[in-house]
Amino acid sequence: MREKEIRWKQRYENLTKAYTQLNTAIIDFDKLSVLEKEGLIQRFEYTFELAWKTLKDYLEANDVMMSFPREVIKAAFHYGIINNGEVWMDMLEKRNLLAHTYNEERFQLAVRKIKDEYYDAITQVFMFLGEKL
Repeated sequence: MREKEIRWKQRYENLTKAYTQLNTAIIDFDKLSVLEKEGLIQRFEYTFELAWKTLKDYLEANDVMMSFPREVIKAAFHYGIINNGEVWMDMLEKRNLLAHTYNEERFQLAVRKIKDEYYDAITQVFMFLGEKL
């Protein structure tokens, strides 16, 4: 097995752990306290980071080379790995803002976006990659 193929599969194992934790928070969403919703944001952040890096490794294993998250997302959309490129670009743009959400309104918006949009987009990619193992 080629080194790049091994690399994306190893990264996918880490993504699986992160995704499982995010999934648990989404399932229990209605029971989460404010503090736990802050944890949901953090779970989203590291799951998103692992997701785009796993995509990068997967693409490289298939001889598509790029370095930056925006390039990875565009390539993954181009090759039909990502169904909703706009949501992924939105996640990329908002990921740093989410970490610094001190305003109640922005906090609620961030939590809603994670629950209603971002989680589904990450799930779709997670499932796609899982089928490629």
